[in-house]
Amino acid sequence: MIDCQNLVKIYKTKEIEVVALQGLDLAVEEGELMAIIGNSGSGKSTLLNMLGGLDRPSAGKLIIDNRDMLKFTEKDYIKYKREVVGFIWQNNARNLVPYLTATENIELPMILKGKRDRGRALELLDMVGLSHRKKSKLNQLSGGEQQRVAIAISLANDPRLVLADEPTGSVDSRTASTILDIFRDINRALGVTIIIVTHDMNLSRQVDRVVAIRDGRTSSEFIRRRSILDEMRELEQEEAAQQQEQVEYAVLDPAGRLQIPRDYLDALGVSGKNKMRVELEEGRVVLLPPDAETEQHKEA
Repeated sequence: MIDCQNLVKIYKTKEIEVVALQGLDLAVEEGELMAIIGNSGSGKSTLLNMLGGLDRPSAGKLIIDNRDMLKFTEKDYIKYKREVVGFIWQNNARNLVPYLTATENIELPMILKGKRDRGRALELLDMVGLSHRKKSKLNQLSGGEQQRVAIAISLANDPRLVLADEPTGSVDSRTASTILDIFRDINRALGVTIIIVTHDMNLSRQVDRVVAIRDGRTSSEFIRRRSILDEMRELEQEEAAQQQEQVEYAVLDPAGRLQIPRDYLDALGVSGKNKMRVELEEGRVVLLPPDAETEQHKEA
């Protein structure tokens, strides 16, 4: 799907020359879900802009979907952005037109292409789990919902490549996990190639592979998802074993009050209650639900 070889990007002004990419190599297979990571200034955003047709390479080789980007005219770039690639910005104000509804925002790329399809727009909203928000505007959506609408917008013209610039940078970890699940579902259902630029290592560990960029070059080998999942499973098994060996302690304050773990209260069915029965039994303090019968009462 993507073949970058010795890719160079130089920004020039009258007084300064900045080399943003200096001989970057990258190959992406069709249908991959991958992440690009790197520190600020590493060149990852420059690369994403060139993959999205927003910037032109200075030198090297860049082939996307059998198209030679270095030979593109302005008309070629316009056609490419309308038909081949979908782009998701980190700033949702760049993704959504504020006075349009979620459905109308998804229809906008279709209108620009000359093929408005309300049914397809509603189908994409359903794909990102926002059918109930079809009439909502930007200020009526949460940050996570805005980003999910942005994903639907990026798919409006059935692109072969979707690029996402820090799609979870402004949401909490739970919402970030939901967004990643949506990317995975789309990748599997539609077979679209997805590249995510991120600094979130938790996100990057859940894709097919990761490429690190440093000083305008790829600086690490690809990390296969299978090996990452194996490591995660081993870590979960270790944590489960440790939990089985752990001894649970309750906090005892100077007044003799105990702080009982919530899981224990839930198991007894006394969550939310303000009283418990306390008994001394064979040198142990026993806590019981307030309506529980003791063994002595049962025997009597």
